[in-house]
Amino acid sequence: MEKLNLGILYGGQSTEHEVSMRSAESVLGALDRKKYTIHLIYISKQGEWLLADQSERIEAVVDKENGHRLSILPSQQFVSEGGMHHFDAILPILHGTAGEDGIVQGVLEMVGVPYAGCNVRSSAVCMDKDMTKRLLKLEGINVADWMVFRHEDRDQVDYSAVKAELGLPMFIKPVNQGSSVGVSKVTDEQSFHEAIALAFEFDTKVMVESAVQGREIEVSVLGNTDLTVSVPGEIVANTDFYSYESKYIDESGAALEIPARLEQPVAEKIRQTAYDVYRALDCEGMARVDVFLAEDGAVIVNEVNTLPGFTSISMYPKLLEASGISYPELLDRLVELAVERHQLNTQLKTDLL
Repeated sequence: MEKLNLGILYGGQSTEHEVSMRSAESVLGALDRKKYTIHLIYISKQGEWLLADQSERIEAVVDKENGHRLSILPSQQFVSEGGMHHFDAILPILHGTAGEDGIVQGVLEMVGVPYAGCNVRSSAVCMDKDMTKRLLKLEGINVADWMVFRHEDRDQVDYSAVKAELGLPMFIKPVNQGSSVGVSKVTDEQSFHEAIALAFEFDTKVMVESAVQGREIEVSVLGNTDLTVSVPGEIVANTDFYSYESKYIDESGAALEIPARLEQPVAEKIRQTAYDVYRALDCEGMARVDVFLAEDGAVIVNEVNTLPGFTSISMYPKLLEASGISYPELLDRLVELAVERHQLNTQLKTDLL
């Protein structure tokens, strides 16, 4: 079988740039060289796209000396000083803004190249935690109570009014960030105002959310039409909450229990919720659905991650591995799903003749 020209797109202009680098390293090490000719495409923090001269070291192109600036033409072409480039598919291993929120997906749609993961619409919706909650609530899916404040209202946020509405403790977070960047747990007025200021450093829209007392459970979903829903896994945080440091810096910050210790009916209820969320938000390719299992048995959706971590310790691949899909098989499937969706979309009419 002829090898596919596969691009790995990583880096990006977000606070999760370094996490993307780690994820891309794991992906590069797991891809089957008999199936793919691999091309590394690095997005710098300044937004430059660079094509690596060689495909065996993620860091090779970061200094710009071992790569060529890549330009994109909205006519199914990538261009560098080395000439034209064709990719059969792209794996966007990006996290956070300008990568997970539909922006890069829109660029790839314009170029006409198949790419793994959710489409523009669902990527944008799932990145915006406020919009995610609004749509899920319309579908009758449980979410925690919340309030949203925009940058023009930041000086009028009233602690007493918010406390009366949501109670204590509460969480404050930027609406369009991932990996717990800018997230704070609030227990009093001073920490409330500090958390509001911090969150507004990362976004123009900030969410205040009531705290849910319960267990943190995550589920991986894979597929376009026929979905694979993984066994649930549990995050057991050893810190006050599952912060950025707990995820990526402090090795003892949290433990992962895969599968989660749940009674079978409860596990199936959580898996069904993940399935329903994936469908409601029009997800494709992949997503990780994070929920709380409340003390009264209610399943409350926390958020949906459309480009979850792919590091060696990330929940998304680990949950699917526990469900019978190895890491290399997962990557193969994501490429297949990207091509499958692209072929379906190219059959749609673009004129009325």
